[in-house]
Amino acid sequence: MSDAYTDGAAADNSTIERFLNDHTLKRVGAAIAGAFTLAVGVLLYFIIDFANPDLFVRIIPRFLEAFVLVLGIVAGGSILSIPLGIFVGLGRVSKTRFTNAISTGYVEFFRGTPLLFQLIVIYYGIPALWIQNFGDFPISNWAIPAAIIGLMLNHGAYVGEAIRGGIGAVPEGQMEAARSLGMSYVQAMREVILPQAWRNALAAIGNDQVILVKDTSLLTVIAVPELISEFRQVNSATFDPWTPIILVAILYLCITIPLGKFVRYLEARSDWGGGDRR
Repeated sequence: MSDAYTDGAAADNSTIERFLNDHTLKRVGAAIAGAFTLAVGVLLYFIIDFANPDLFVRIIPRFLEAFVLVLGIVAGGSILSIPLGIFVGLGRVSKTRFTNAISTGYVEFFRGTPLLFQLIVIYYGIPALWIQNFGDFPISNWAIPAAIIGLMLNHGAYVGEAIRGGIGAVPEGQMEAARSLGMSYVQAMREVILPQAWRNALAAIGNDQVILVKDTSLLTVIAVPELISEFRQVNSATFDPWTPIILVAILYLCITIPLGKFVRYLEARSDWGGGDRR
């Protein structure tokens, strides 16, 4: 009985090994990739065939205006979220309990609540509190500043966690060696630890910035005239969803693809250990 069970298990293992060899896996992978490419091609054919070229040309100017606005919001949110995230990451590894607790609470709140909720609180809540306590709200067009602030605060938490992880990946001996050379804790962190932590965290930070671009689609709920807002207006007026959808997809990809290439370039430049630096 034992020998029969052993022989059966060996046969099963042999079948699995034959299936999992490199040649079979390559064929399966190629077949899946081919089927996916074919499905995408068929979908694109029907979408393009369904689109209205005249409407496409007419709506391009308004979508380009929204595209420029999105670029500005992305630049503002990204430029502000990265230094904020660095400070949050440093706070997360701080040995001072108060600093660590504040940074941890910040991260838990902004990672634990939806960005949509945060945008609504900032856009509607802050003016309401101001009016109740101080009178008229001083900013007439609050939607765009609220969008930048919301993206900054939300993604600053994610960048902070990436920096914390990057610092944690630096060997402890690096800090000890820097302190033994007479550096203060701040000097060692600035000159030795943070450059290495930045390299470790760069991929996660880059991915977060791509997500930030896509998160701008939520700004339609606070009356920012971004790409999804323009899509909704065109669709409501023409009852043609596919033509503006194609334009929205193209414009988002015009941001995310170059951004992804830029992040990969930075990763290659920061590969101090060698590799292809072309």
